[in-house]
Amino acid sequence: MDIRKVKKLIELLEESGIAEIEIKEGEEAVRISRMPTGPMVQHVAPMAMPAPVAAAPATAPQAAGAPAAPARRASEHVVTAPMVGTFYGAASPGAKPFVEIGSEVKEGQVLCIIEAMKMMNQIESDKAGKVTAIMATNGDPVEFGQPLFVIE
Repeated sequence: MDIRKVKKLIELLEESGIAEIEIKEGEEAVRISRMPTGPMVQHVAPMAMPAPVAAAPATAPQAAGAPAAPARRASEHVVTAPMVGTFYGAASPGAKPFVEIGSEVKEGQVLCIIEAMKMMNQIESDKAGKVTAIMATNGDPVEFGQPLFVIE
């Protein structure tokens, strides 16, 4: 593969904000990743454990201005974004959304599309159940790991 193409891929990776790209041309392939594939720390010196500290009570007040995280029930499953891109709840503008709050979904059913580098990626449900929350708005940018749906 031509080094100019590799440099261009690196530039695209930096401009787009995605974490990894892999391109194959015939028998040649290149994979460029911002994240290391090996362990972050290879050698760790053993440390002495500090003396236990009394835990704060579970009802301790939150810091002023800190938003309370919504409590999740054990039956709730959160579907997160598997990549960075733009969230779309329907196949095209003006089309009926893939799912709405209250929709019953099956495992493998398309929930949304995330556009990444002009590629439309269908995001499927990994659990059957009822959609209780949609946490992204059509056309919004989403980050890797960002919650998109809650299925109960």
